[in-house]
Amino acid sequence: MELQWYVLYTTSRAEKKVAQRLRERGLEVYLPMVEELRQWSDRKKKVQKALFNGYVFVKTTKANLWESLQVPGAVKFVNFSGEHATVREEEIRTIQRVLETGIPVEADSSEIEAGERVEILGGPLRNMEGECVQKGNKDYFVIRIPGIHQNLLVNIERKYLKVL
Repeated sequence: MELQWYVLYTTSRAEKKVAQRLRERGLEVYLPMVEELRQWSDRKKKVQKALFNGYVFVKTTKANLWESLQVPGAVKFVNFSGEHATVREEEIRTIQRVLETGIPVEADSSEIEAGERVEILGGPLRNMEGECVQKGNKDYFVIRIPGIHQNLLVNIERKYLKVL
């Protein structure tokens, strides 16, 4: 059986605990995290949160999916059209590369119209190819993760993009 990255849906804000419990069972897990500045009435604090709310990526076989659901906080595997959602290794590496740069990134699940094909000319994401779209009055470099119907949006100035 071939190992694939499956998308496990967790209870609200339980992504870290579920990922930890799955690792303790010897499973390969990827939980993309971003840092966010939260403000309370008396203080501000940087907190780590899951990039994709409620999602943990588990590398396993289809036959062993049930085992992953046995950890507290795991709800179900994400399905689209009756098929388990899977994410290609290349897409996992892309997410990792974007997050390693420390560049602010946001996940977006809305339907984003296709934009111009572009390549990034400089900086930590140099040579990445993707799309450029306008949202509000800003240009965003879009990285699509089709396996989970999500997009990563990175705000990059037009001068660093070359239209392909």
